[in-house]
Amino acid sequence: MARPRQALLTRERIVEAASALIDAEGLDALSMRRLATDLGVQGPSLYNHFATKAEIIDAVADAVVLKVDLSVFDGREWPDALREWALSYRAVLAEHPNIVPVLAQGPGRRPAGLAMAEAVYGALVEAGWSYARATHIGALMRYLVTGSALGSFALGFDVDPQLYERYPHLHHAPLLAEHHEAVDEGAFELGLDLLINGLRARQEMGTR
Repeated sequence: MARPRQALLTRERIVEAASALIDAEGLDALSMRRLATDLGVQGPSLYNHFATKAEIIDAVADAVVLKVDLSVFDGREWPDALREWALSYRAVLAEHPNIVPVLAQGPGRRPAGLAMAEAVYGALVEAGWSYARATHIGALMRYLVTGSALGSFALGFDVDPQLYERYPHLHHAPLLAEHHEAVDEGAFELGLDLLINGLRARQEMGTR
């Protein structure tokens, strides 16, 4: 009886397996040996596609960025486009929180990351912002989106009511964990709206 044929090892399969492992167990769980085991191949075969583990992590990060909706920059006013892009980016990061520390460092040489930076920066420059100010806005947006995705504000508080007897203004803190999604999403959208509205006001005053 013929042995079943093993699925062809490709860059795409490696990235998918690495992404699944990182999502499930975190960046520290990823190793060439573990990845080869998960794929059912010998470790050296991975090096036919990636020279290092760092290259695989970069590829995983770029695959995540590819899920962000950049079509919002086609034909929309920059405030609406920037807001919709930020919401899409944060939603994607919420699905892959363990890769956020890599993305928070910037695009490096990753094609999808650079394409996203080009889309954001290009939209701002075309809207009349100076090169310097567009750079500042791009940095602000990265801080806001990736920073909000690095961890939950609401889950940072203990649920023991007795802990807050000495802190009367924090008496609602034990409830935050139960409503952490609403709290965190509400805080992000508030910050996003304040940022964009503030930028719009500066532009209307002629400060670019």
